[in-house]
Amino acid sequence: MRKQKNETVVLEHGRQAIELDYAELRKAVLVLRAVNHKLRQSIIDLLEEHEKMTVTEIYIKLRLEQSVASQHLAILRKAGVVTTERNGKYIYYGLNGDRLNQISRLIEELAY
Repeated sequence: MRKQKNETVVLEHGRQAIELDYAELRKAVLVLRAVNHKLRQSIIDLLEEHEKMTVTEIYIKLRLEQSVASQHLAILRKAGVVTTERNGKYIYYGLNGDRLNQISRLIEELAY
């Protein structure tokens, strides 16, 4: 049975019950799936090191096919982990620090 978007999920942690909005939980799962991949983690590490890069620079540095790098960047972009900035004919990718901080807080809360 599929949950409705306005339903809540209750998790029990010891004596404490944690109520989560189902729609927000689904969003969190998508974001965590996006960053829980070795190649995407490598892209994140690379962008941390270089601040902004084009897809060409990324796939050359990681020795990937261009299409593979683009697919993984699209997943990270959809999850809000990376941002894009157009400069002429080039699109530069960078990390969304605010989003990464949100993800970090979410992981800490779930690990509690």
